[in-house]
Amino acid sequence: MLQSFEHSDLTIRRLQPNDMATAVRWDEFVMSHPAATFFHRAGWQRIVRGIFQHDTYFLYAELNGCIQGVLPLGHINSWLFGSSLVGLPFAVYGGVVSNGQHVEKLLEMEAYRIAKHLDVEHVEWRNINPRHADWPVQSLYYTFRKNLLSNDEAIMLAIPRKQRAMVRKGIRNGLKGQIDQDVERFFVLYADNVHRHGTPALPKRYFEALMAEFGADCEIFTVTTSDGLALSGVLSFYFRDEILPYYAGDIESAREMAANDFKYWELMRRASERGVKVFDFGRSKLGSGSYAFKRNWGFEPTPLHYEYCLYKRNAIPQNNPSNSKYKLLISTWRRLPLGLANWLGPFIVRNLG
Repeated sequence: MLQSFEHSDLTIRRLQPNDMATAVRWDEFVMSHPAATFFHRAGWQRIVRGIFQHDTYFLYAELNGCIQGVLPLGHINSWLFGSSLVGLPFAVYGGVVSNGQHVEKLLEMEAYRIAKHLDVEHVEWRNINPRHADWPVQSLYYTFRKNLLSNDEAIMLAIPRKQRAMVRKGIRNGLKGQIDQDVERFFVLYADNVHRHGTPALPKRYFEALMAEFGADCEIFTVTTSDGLALSGVLSFYFRDEILPYYAGDIESAREMAANDFKYWELMRRASERGVKVFDFGRSKLGSGSYAFKRNWGFEPTPLHYEYCLYKRNAIPQNNPSNSKYKLLISTWRRLPLGLANWLGPFIVRNLG
C-alpha cells in the first residue's frame, strides 16, 4: 500500500474502502464545503471499485483529526484506452476540494506521486473552475445550471415559450409521473436510448448500486401514458439544495408524446416542492442534441475545465462519440441486437470512465 506522508502537522492519507468511520467524516466535510459536489462523496469509492473493478485512491488531508481537503481518484488501466488517473471516473465534476491552497497543493502532489508510481499516461482533473493555466484543457463539455423558482406557475412561466407548449402538450396527453423503487423500467428506457445513439450501456447493476449506496439522494422518476406504458425516465442525484438529473432514457415515441419535456417540468416542480433551489441539468457536449435541448429550456451553458497533465501522451485523449474515428463503430453498434449490445456494453464502457 502507498504510504501516507506528513508536512508540518498536515497528513495526507488514503481512505480505505471499509473504513466507514472515516467515510462518515469525509462526507461531513463534503457536505459542508461550498465547492464540493455530489461526486466528491465517499460512496463513489465503493461504486468505482465494486462495479467497475478500478483501483481507487481517495485522498484526504487531515490536521489534528479534522479533514481539511479531499481528492477522490480512480485508476483506469485499459488495453483499449490506456492508463490514466482520473478525478473522478463516471463523474462530471471532480478535482480537489480543500480549505486552502496549501492543502490543495499537497493533495495534488500526492496524486502526482501515485500517477508516477502507476506509470499512467495522463492525469485528468474534471474541474468546474480552471486550476492549472499551463495544462491542456478539454473544451468539449458544458454544464447547465439554473435557480429553481418557488411555485408551479413561476416555474412554468420561466420555461421558454416553445418548450412550455411541449410541456402543456404532455399534460394534454394525460401523461403521468411516478417515483420508482427499483431500476427495472428505467434500465429498459436507458438501454434503448443509448443503443439508438450507438453507444454502449452501463450495466444494470451499476444503477442498482447507485440506489443502494445513496438511498434517498438517488431517485428514479418515470413518465407513463395514462394506461401505464413507460415512455421516459430519469435517474437524479440530490445534493444539499440541488438536483442533478444524471442518466435518462426514453422510447422512440416519447418525443411525439412530449414525454421528455413533461418529465423535466415535473422533475422541476417536484424538486421545488422538496425545497430544492438549484436545477443542475448536467453535462453535454458542445454541438450535441442534448446541448441544444437544454439551451431551448432557457439554460445557459458554462464551460467545464477538464485539465490534463500528460506524461506519456502528446495530446488530450478523445474517447468520446464526437471523435470521427468512432463513426463506423457507432453505426455498427446501432445495428447490434439490443440484448447483445447490453451484454457487450459494460465491458467497453468501464474503460471509458
